[in-house]
Amino acid sequence: MKEDQGISLPQLTNDIVRNARKTRLDAFAVALEGWRRGLKLKWYTRDSEHFQDMIIFGVNPPGRLFSLTSDERTHYFFRTRGDIVENKAVEIASEKDDTKMVLDNAGVPVPKGKGFDEEATNEEIIAYSKTLDYPLVLKPTNASLGNGVVTNINSDGEFIKALHYVRHELDYKEVVVEQHVSGKEYRIYVVNDKVIAAYNRVPANIIGDGMSDIEQLISMKNHQRKKNARLNSCLIHIDNEILEFIQSAGYTLTSIPKKGEQIYLREKTNVSSGGDPIDVTDTLPEVYKKIAIDATKAVTGLHHCGVDIIINENRAIKAPAVVIELNPTAQIGGALFPLKGKSRNIPGAIIDYYFPETKGMDTAHSKVYFDLINILEPLENRSAVEVEVTPAPMGELYAKQFIVTGQVQRHSYHQWLKKQALDRNLHGYVKNMVFDEIEIVVAGTGKAAIAEFKKLIDKYPQASKVEKIKEENCNEPITVGFEITERYNTSSKKSVQHALRKMDKDLKYMTKQKNRIEKDNQHILNSTSWKYTMPLRRVRAIVKNRK
Repeated sequence: MKEDQGISLPQLTNDIVRNARKTRLDAFAVALEGWRRGLKLKWYTRDSEHFQDMIIFGVNPPGRLFSLTSDERTHYFFRTRGDIVENKAVEIASEKDDTKMVLDNAGVPVPKGKGFDEEATNEEIIAYSKTLDYPLVLKPTNASLGNGVVTNINSDGEFIKALHYVRHELDYKEVVVEQHVSGKEYRIYVVNDKVIAAYNRVPANIIGDGMSDIEQLISMKNHQRKKNARLNSCLIHIDNEILEFIQSAGYTLTSIPKKGEQIYLREKTNVSSGGDPIDVTDTLPEVYKKIAIDATKAVTGLHHCGVDIIINENRAIKAPAVVIELNPTAQIGGALFPLKGKSRNIPGAIIDYYFPETKGMDTAHSKVYFDLINILEPLENRSAVEVEVTPAPMGELYAKQFIVTGQVQRHSYHQWLKKQALDRNLHGYVKNMVFDEIEIVVAGTGKAAIAEFKKLIDKYPQASKVEKIKEENCNEPITVGFEITERYNTSSKKSVQHALRKMDKDLKYMTKQKNRIEKDNQHILNSTSWKYTMPLRRVRAIVKNRK
């Protein structure tokens, strides 16, 4: 594996989580861990009576609310937050000014500042800002994902501009004004007074190769992020914020940074706005971990959450780090799929805490999962308010792949194969390949059932002509149930696959060259030297025509 790529959990590969994006990824990861341990899993819509007393933020379409049940207990979850976390704790943590007061009273270091409600006038807020030393931060009290946060404000004019932007343009009436603390920012996830994960949140950035301009480097960085299950939904989008930020540093999109030169594109560190999650769980000093634990303990009923801290580089502030936010419903994708470093098993820690009777069950080698899209379909189309997932097969899973050749691409034959698999508690799929082949994958907890299924492949009672059966072990993830896919899959033919890959590669290369040439030509046409030499070129053209 390349040095600049993160190491993911073996039980959470990109294939397994491909249908779980953004906040669905958080819920899916926790639900999947519990389900694999043998817990009963149900998904719900917001209309379910089970969630009427839980604080739920946003619209939250299906895929964020679920329950897990053992023989001893049932717990309800909103994304990563379970019902053990008290509503009062959620209310405190969701209001940044309340968080600041509670932490300050408990002796947890926070930036000096004050919150203002919607009744406060701009004049009051401006007057308070003058009691603090610049630089300052202005942020909404109850926004998320870095929305509306303006940092590193260095003058009265900048503060007034930021205040108008946050309170009037974005319509966040309740705000917090506080000191800007410079330093690296970290998200630390705490469960039951123990740090499970910590990662450095680095603002959106690119690193020069000495040949590519900033716009090209952003495209390359996005190509890298697309391979990451968390970051593929958080690409770096070139907007006015980026253009103004790099311009203030003396760059434009056509600037070519030196090899190894790091260029920051934003000041915000949020992963959702292009930031990089870099795992530091094993190297972060204990003093910072203790601050995160103390912050969690300071809020009664907050048993697990994400704690955002900044390691202090301001000598005027004596604390080694300050807490800037608590996140009871924290996104954990950055810890599960870091850009660099090792993935941390936050789902496992959460399930251990809620279902201690399952503690010690190792799902690290589990390849079984459920198709989230199919499971949620009844909730999406409003035909149901809750859906129970088929129980996970428990025990070691054996899987085989069969490539069957002959006159076998018949729907009735595939339906028959599905029945034979389900009758034997086997999971997997059958799908058409190119020409006269089908692929069958079956998995189960018993080798005998798979061997029996193999014997039946060419025993279809109606006319089917199986000419050849090729058997191989299968190590790919397996969904519960048995699916039939009638579409052709050209990837089975290596020659076809190779040809398509080559065509795609050639097309991308030619497109890139074309765009580069057009860009270079445009630079030439816009250049001063081109304009100055235009009369000379006209003279040469006339002379050439006369010859």
